[in-house]
Amino acid sequence: MNNRTVFTGCLLAALAVLLGAFGAHGLRAILSPAALEWWHTAVEYQMWHALGLIGLGVHKRKHLGTAAVLLASGTLVFSGSLYLLAFTQWHWLGMITPIGGLLMIGGWIVAAASFMRRTPIE
Repeated sequence: MNNRTVFTGCLLAALAVLLGAFGAHGLRAILSPAALEWWHTAVEYQMWHALGLIGLGVHKRKHLGTAAVLLASGTLVFSGSLYLLAFTQWHWLGMITPIGGLLMIGGWIVAAASFMRRTPIE
């Protein structure tokens, strides 16, 4: 088991719950409907990828460390840019968000490739 990966996933999950509650209860009167939708998307992707990190962290396989780094960094870039976009309305951040998505996709592809190999030990 990779404790660092599980730890990161747990922190991202806790933060997703916190930010989701904040969005639902504290931002409804402040943000526009479009901004609330960006916020919700950020929380949803953050939670799914946090759970994915926890799942990857319990396995000992080659290249899962690389997959975890890609997933964590992709989540930070993707969700982080949407959180900032919701608050600032800086629409140029919309050009940053897909970079996070590509990092997450890369992480899942690296993880899939790792599970296709016969050698499970890192």
